Amino acid sequence: MADLVLDRIGRLGRFLWSGWVGVAGMAVFCAIWQQGHEAYGDFILPSPIATAHATLELVRAPETWRLAWATSSRAVEGFFLVAILGGAMGLAVGYSAAAMRLARPLLTIIMGVPPIAWIVLAMIWFGSTSGTVLATVVVACFPLVFATVAEATATRDRALEDMARAFGAGPLQRLSTIVIRSVAGQYFPALAISLGSAFKVAVMAELLANINGIGIALAMARSNLDVAQSIAWIVLTVAAIFIVEYGLVQPIRAELERWRDAARPWGVKR
Repeated sequence: MADLVLDRIGRLGRFLWSGWVGVAGMAVFCAIWQQGHEAYGDFILPSPIATAHATLELVRAPETWRLAWATSSRAVEGFFLVAILGGAMGLAVGYSAAAMRLARPLLTIIMGVPPIAWIVLAMIWFGSTSGTVLATVVVACFPLVFATVAEATATRDRALEDMARAFGAGPLQRLSTIVIRSVAGQYFPALAISLGSAFKVAVMAELLANINGIGIALAMARSNLDVAQSIAWIVLTVAAIFIVEYGLVQPIRAELERWRDAARPWGVKR
């Protein structure tokens, strides 16, 4: 038990230490942002410091937390539906070549329809309610997760399954120890993309359908020509994505992909 706790603490420490690379990347981004501000001025692109002040003002307002929670809850709910349904259906379809051939044209149709068209249809079906946001998020993000998991399952290493079967592993054991772990390497990157898309689609649906949330706040900032506040709302949206991804998605991924550490040379870290 003590070894397990120490192992978890060590992996957590390595994960936090690797955050310095992300901080360096953000510093480079802010430097480029500052250059753009100096070239085009406050009206086109406020400085990072001005945006930080606007963000702090928003954070101090109780209404900000209510709007951010409304948008985040809708986006996260749709994201979890996509993660569960897309993963489960992708696994099921990936085991059948015939089902893969049937699913491909349907995915092409769904992915070919732009999200704004789904928003219009959802507004007709659900009105200006959270159902519009949820339905749009699910439809917009589902094809990527489903197709990724299905392709990863179809191209799995069957020799490993044959070896596990020879040693007496049953279907469920082979699924949990071989298939899911091999699929996870492609599943979680697809989830990371879908998480960002879920928030983007949720904000866009709120703005177009006049639903209370960050989308409405962005519409008000646009009508007031307040560029700093608009970017501040974008910063809060990105912060919510970071919290969900690195507070939930990445820790689960780290647990499922512990076996990858054994394949790395000594001293080489992610």
